[in-house]
Amino acid sequence: MLLTAANESEHERIIFSDVLITRKRNLFWGRKWRTLDVRMASGIFSLHVLALFAPSTFSWDAFWYAILFYFLTGMLGVTMCYHRVLAHHSLKLPKWLEYTCAYLGVQAIQRDPIYWVSIHRYHHQYVDSEKDPHTPTYGFWFSHMGWLFDSGYIMEKYNKRKNVEDLKSQAFYRFIKRTYMWHIFGFGIFIYAWGGFPYLVWILGVRTTLVYHMTFLVNSACHIWGNRAWNTNDLSRNNWWVAMVTFGEGWHNNHHAFEYSARHGLEWWQIDLTWYLICFLKSVRLATSVKLPTQAQKLKKSIACDSKLK
Repeated sequence: MLLTAANESEHERIIFSDVLITRKRNLFWGRKWRTLDVRMASGIFSLHVLALFAPSTFSWDAFWYAILFYFLTGMLGVTMCYHRVLAHHSLKLPKWLEYTCAYLGVQAIQRDPIYWVSIHRYHHQYVDSEKDPHTPTYGFWFSHMGWLFDSGYIMEKYNKRKNVEDLKSQAFYRFIKRTYMWHIFGFGIFIYAWGGFPYLVWILGVRTTLVYHMTFLVNSACHIWGNRAWNTNDLSRNNWWVAMVTFGEGWHNNHHAFEYSARHGLEWWQIDLTWYLICFLKSVRLATSVKLPTQAQKLKKSIACDSKLK
């Protein structure tokens, strides 16, 4: 994403970064809101409102269960299974374990595996170009959340998602796609029956809201703020503080350089909790075909980046 000095003067720069907003997209006003957009915005807004009851419903039981489900749905579900297993085939799990982790990912309420993986694969295919689902070249808020409420944008870019045939061929993922909302509602009913309104607030409201924004920061902050270790010809950054709250996903320039790698924190000091989990699963023979970049592949990507993107 290189621009001349003349080009730069025509565009707004995102604060504390070298990233320029080079495209325009109305996030809220002046565009058509589809029924899906309204439903999506209403659902996410409702979960945020539910989280606001956290102070008045606090209990240590509810708090620790929220933390537990934060790890289960965020790390096992989204980070390891949705992302590293399904989207990039960075490792293989036994089907019973893959499907269990994928179901935990469903409860992160970030859409079904087929949709999530399709969007993520398009992100890598068209990273930071006009066809990227959530590039910050449309602005921070678009990359962070705005694209979620703009199904028209997704329809414009990819009317038919044909990049997830591996998941569509499996009955489990087709079933989850058809019945997705029933699993969300069922889990909510289970939580309420289990611990009442306080559990609903903390496990569904607080936990889901946190997982949302931690995931969204990888799309937004990790393409705006941080350091670049590899020549990836995109805006991806390694961001240590995002890595701390996303189980290692914040080492995003590493990931874009070697998207097939099961390990994102490639240096010993780059904490990657998901990689540590994968190492454990490998040690007990539950993770196989674990992919890592070779020294030759690292050398090929280690060409000095353009000074504007460092």
